[in-house]
Parts: sequence; structure tokens; C-alpha cells
Amino acid sequence: MIHSNTVVVLGSTGSIGTQGLDVISRHPERFTVSGLAAGGAHIELLAQQAAQFHVPLVAVFDRQAAKPLREALDQAGAHGTQIQAGPEAVIGLAGSGADVVLNGITGSIGLEPSIAALQAGSQLALANKESVVAGGHLLFGAQIRDRQINPVDSEHSAIWQSLRSGTHAEVSKLIVTASGGPFRGWKRDQMTDITPEQALNHPTWHMGPVVTINSSTLMNKGLEVIEASRLFDIPPDRIEVTVHPQSIVHSMVEFVDGATISQASPPDMRLPIALGLSAPDRLGDVAAACDWTKAAQWTFEPLDDEAFPAVSLARHCLAASEKHTAVLNAANEQAVHAFLDHRLPYLGIVDTVKAVLDAMDGELRGAPLFKDVEEMGQVEREARRRADDLINRQQ
Repeated sequence: MIHSNTVVVLGSTGSIGTQGLDVISRHPERFTVSGLAAGGAHIELLAQQAAQFHVPLVAVFDRQAAKPLREALDQAGAHGTQIQAGPEAVIGLAGSGADVVLNGITGSIGLEPSIAALQAGSQLALANKESVVAGGHLLFGAQIRDRQINPVDSEHSAIWQSLRSGTHAEVSKLIVTASGGPFRGWKRDQMTDITPEQALNHPTWHMGPVVTINSSTLMNKGLEVIEASRLFDIPPDRIEVTVHPQSIVHSMVEFVDGATISQASPPDMRLPIALGLSAPDRLGDVAAACDWTKAAQWTFEPLDDEAFPAVSLARHCLAASEKHTAVLNAANEQAVHAFLDHRLPYLGIVDTVKAVLDAMDGELRGAPLFKDVEEMGQVEREARRRADDLINRQQ
């Protein structure tokens, strides 16, 4: 008899959430959606999801979205679906005790829901890398790494799968692959006039706007180095980044005997999402496999740290403290939003992050670990304030 898992999807109207629900819709015997959470910007879609999956409870971050959501739910035929509103409602839903919580929220606001899910004993299918980057030990203090977190980022899922080939002591290094984004091969002096429209045109992946911009600057790869180090307990000097524009090899693990194990598949986030939901089992009918009857070429290139300094900056923060990584993430979120709003030039994104880190470096080194989520929030707010000040001066 197949056991059906209850699933809560956080960020259900975003890229990860919609693809996660697509996977769930193909396996109705395996999953029951017990709750959905979203920011509140896409009310009609959220209502349609609730109706399709007969969801008993929906939570929205934006309290103002509750009334129009009720109307949309009734129109969609989901009359029995209850609504809760506000950040605490999303955290409460995450901690409701579902078998699996898929966290597809973008940004560090996903940390408290991640902690709540872990404390409730749920399996956490984690696509919210900011939980790991900003939260540090606040997240890992709530669980056992290899038993309760299922990585959903394609790179970390690939490492997670490859690690099944050996013990932790047998790992020599982790190799995180990067597509290189839309500006692969460009030099820094060619990037001065890049527009948001250009940066959002990713060559291989379809993602949300913030993640897509982060992929273009390779800040996303820097955040993934931090996440890989903390998820798999590997020091940063044993994590390499290689540029692989085809996005077929999603990451690799090199073992002490010289063997390298990789996970390869055409770029489709439904594969790591599905494994995050069903692990240790694999589901059928998830994504297309590689077609070995056709000629193909996979290439790997070194990272150009001069043109894309974000990875080096992330390594510096990882070595310094978890407070540095929280500042990195918070300042970057502000800079990315400013760029998307045409208030900051493209090169100003990483430059602003570095300037904030330089300004706060002294005060961050005093106590490297956060006492609690509130202290993390204070540090993040200060980083955002300083980033906004720098951005406003440039206008």
C-alpha cells in the first residue's frame, strides 16, 4: 500500500511552488496538499490552486490580500478553504506538522517558516537558500542535516544524490556548476549598460526575477557555495565552481580516490523538486532524461572572478562569520530590487553589497553567531538601510 504524504507548499504561486504542484498533480496517490502559502500578489492563481487540490487552509503574507482572496476562492469554488493572513500565519502553516514542507519562498523571510517546519518534525524540501545563508546555525540547530532537510536547489540536490556514492570522510571536494548566465564570457567593462531586460533573459533556466538577476551576476552561485558548505559540512576551500553553459551536469562530488560522481539531466526543476518531496524514493513521470542517441557536447570553463566577483565575495563572508553572510544576502536583495526598478546600474549590484560589507565589517566580527532570529533581523535591517542609503546617493 502506498502511503500518502501531506504537503504544505510555501510560495505556491512562484516558480518552485507552481512546478511543485505540477509534480504533485501527477501523483495524487502519493501526496495530499494540506496548505498553501503565498505573498498575496497573485490572488487568482492562489485561489485556483486551492480549488484544484481541495486545500483546507491558505495563508498569505499580505494581510490586505485576505478579502480579495476570499472572493477569488469563492469564485473558484473553494468555499470551504480557510484563510489566515500575516507573516505569523505563514510560519504557523509551515509548522502545522505536515509530512513535507516545500519552501519555495524567495528571500530571508523564508527562514522562520523553515525553522517552524523543522521544529514540527516535518521533512523540509528546501528551495529557499536564504534560510541557510542568512540563518546559519539558527536553522541547523533545529534539526539533523542529513535526516530532515531535502535540498531542492538543482546544484545541492545533485550533490545530495552524488553523496550517496560514499561516506563523508571519503569526500575530497564538491564541484558546483554554473551556467554562466546571459553574460558568460563578458568582461567587466562590457557590463556598464546592461538593462534588467537583458539580465532577465537567462539562457537555460526559467526562474523568478530575483533568482534570475542573481544568476546573471553569479551572486546566486556565491550563495550556493555558502549553502553547500553548511548543508554538507564541507569547508569552503574544498568547494569549487565551474562554468557549464549547457546546464546538464548539475553538480559533482569528487572523492579521495579520484572518482567524480555527477548528476546529469536536462534543465528542469521538477526533478529536484520531486526528489525533495518523495525522498528517499524516486517518482516516475517527472522530467525528460538525457537523449543518448543524439550527439551532444558538455563543456566546463573556469570562473572569471574579475568579471564576476560575487563568488569570491561570498567565500570571504563564509570564512568571516554567519553575520557576514546575512549582510551579504540582505544587501544583495536591496540592490537587486533597485536594479529591477532602474534605480541602480547593473555593476552597482555587487559593488553596493561589497560597500555595505566593508562598512559593517568591524561590528560584525565581534560575535560571529546570532543569538536568535531577532538579532539576525536587526543585522539584516541595518544592512538593508545602508544599502538603500548607498543606492539613493547614486540617483
